[in-house]
Amino acid sequence: MVASVCLFGLAEAAASSATRSGIAAIYSYRGGKTASGETSRPDGLTAAHRTLPFGTMVRVTNRRNGRSVVVRVNDRGPYGRGRVIDVTPAAAGRLGFSGLTPVSLDIVER
Repeated sequence: MVASVCLFGLAEAAASSATRSGIAAIYSYRGGKTASGETSRPDGLTAAHRTLPFGTMVRVTNRRNGRSVVVRVNDRGPYGRGRVIDVTPAAAGRLGFSGLTPVSLDIVER
């Protein structure tokens, strides 16, 4: 058990220093609960990520137009193939996309 926790911690630390790339999508469900227990707010600058701890601040950069926004991870997902992050409509608006777009992710703060 201790070994697996230590290995997971090392893997997560190594992964956090690298820029991640993939596809971002918009998601929203007004008033529902996120995996962190917060109420979902489509107008907030938040996101869903599969593994990053809740509260992690991530700079998401749209690789098509260079626009970026910092979002806070408060939910789990995305579950679609090839997607690395789901962002709220407010974050997508700042990134200048609707639907899907290629992005890069950089951790700003844990």
